[in-house]
Amino acid sequence: MRTYMAKPEEITSKWYVLDAANKSLGRVATEAATLLRGKHKPIFTPHVDTGDHVIIINAADVVLTGNKLTQKKFYRHSRYPGGLKSTDYQTMLATKPEVIMEKAVQGMLPKNRLGRQMFKKMKVYAGAAHPHEAQMPEVWEIRD
Repeated sequence: MRTYMAKPEEITSKWYVLDAANKSLGRVATEAATLLRGKHKPIFTPHVDTGDHVIIINAADVVLTGNKLTQKKFYRHSRYPGGLKSTDYQTMLATKPEVIMEKAVQGMLPKNRLGRQMFKKMKVYAGAAHPHEAQMPEVWEIRD
C-alpha cells in the first residue's frame, strides 16, 4: 500500500470564521494553526499547503489566563544597539489585539517558506465585522 501525497491541483480551500470572544488565546491559536496547516483534512501532506483560509474575529475580547496579562511581555528590537523594547500584553491587547493573535498563530506554524505561505491566509480583526462575506465563510466552533 502506498502513502497518499496531495498534489497542489487537487487541493480545494475553504474559508472559516473563528470567534475569539471569551476564549483562551492558546485555544484559538491552535485551532487557527490546525486549519491553516490542513491537519483537519484526510488529505494532509506535510510538505504541501493543504490548509484553508481563516478569519479570526473579536480578537480584542480574547482571554489570557493567570497573570499573563500583566507579566507576559511582547518584545521587539530595532536592530540598533540598546534597541530592545518591551510592552506588556495588557497594553498590547488595548492597542493592537491583532498582533497578539498573529504572533501566537505564527509561532505554531512551520518556520520556512511554507509556513509563511500558510500565514498569509489568515486575517485577524479586533471587532466582529470583517469584509470577507463574499467568500461565504463557515463558522468553526472552538473546542473548550
